[in-house]
Amino acid sequence: MTAGYSGSFGINGTDFDLQPTEHNWLERKAVDVSLSGHIVYVGKRQYRFRWDIMSPSEYNQLIGFYNLVGNTGTVVVDLPQFGNANYLFYSYTGCTLSEPYYGRYFAEYLEDVQMLVDNVAT
Repeated sequence: MTAGYSGSFGINGTDFDLQPTEHNWLERKAVDVSLSGHIVYVGKRQYRFRWDIMSPSEYNQLIGFYNLVGNTGTVVVDLPQFGNANYLFYSYTGCTLSEPYYGRYFAEYLEDVQMLVDNVAT
């Protein structure tokens, strides 16, 4: 995580054209229990974006972010800081993106659009 403050969702310094309908940190999975009885979690976190409805041009922005780095590169993602109830945004470096997808196409709009940000070091 860098100390940079952004103020809105963005990837590589570009704000989203459409703010997500829902977004949240995903729960980390437990991978083991230490000898002292403490749960051991995976090291990195995930963040989920979801939009109820999105225009094709707005979806193209998400695909553009993904295509820029694909499976081999990393991005800087501006997200609400994990564990901070004041909803302050920070720029997390070294993140990877899952391919965006949508559930349905209806009346020239995409419905239930989702994208995951992986490898978020908090």
